[in-house]
Amino acid sequence: MEATRITVNLRVPDIAAARDFYTGYLGLSVEDFNLGWVARYRSPHGGAELQLLTRDATAPQDPVASVRVGAGVDDAYAEARRRGYEIVHPLTDEPWGLRRFFVRAPDGNILNIAGHPDA
Repeated sequence: MEATRITVNLRVPDIAAARDFYTGYLGLSVEDFNLGWVARYRSPHGGAELQLLTRDATAPQDPVASVRVGAGVDDAYAEARRRGYEIVHPLTDEPWGLRRFFVRAPDGNILNIAGHPDA
């Protein structure tokens, strides 16, 4: 598996209420997407980004970070299982176009491993 991007997920009670701090004050003024429960913001030149998350839409627990692996998500899932890591959310094709799963790292952090199968 090769991570192509890692994005921190910050838990917030309300994305709209938190947006001004992150977009105005920190300058993460580009909204890549906003699904209501998760939104990603980045700097205009792409050097910094983060996601605001109220509660994951389909998983039982929230991840601390999202790791993009492109088309390698199936291989990443198989490797996590081979290593005996706890799968918190099974490999799933989500309605918003990602194929993903959640894995618990040995330190207890939950990571969202995601990709586009055709990427």
